[in-house]
Amino acid sequence: MSSLRHLRIVGLLEGLSLLVLVLIAVPLKHLYGQPLPVRVLGPIHGVFFLWFLYALAAAARERKWAMRRSATAVVASLIPGGTLVFDRSLSREMRELREPRET
Repeated sequence: MSSLRHLRIVGLLEGLSLLVLVLIAVPLKHLYGQPLPVRVLGPIHGVFFLWFLYALAAAARERKWAMRRSATAVVASLIPGGTLVFDRSLSREMRELREPRET
């Protein structure tokens, strides 16, 4: 599996886990006194986040990305849904790799 594909998959998992944590688990905890979903989903999201950082470092090294691109990905991972938005640029990059440019 290519590093870009790996990063896309992990980014989707990280992004979805953060959205579920913020939009479902945290409100359940604070509005309904149900801390269990945060206790379960918090560590799961933490693992996905660390996995995302690892996959990001591997892709950045392989693709020789500028520091700015990697920093953008890290910032995106801190915003709920951010990695899902960042995924669009990864998809575009993968498409460009498959389709050689005509000059």
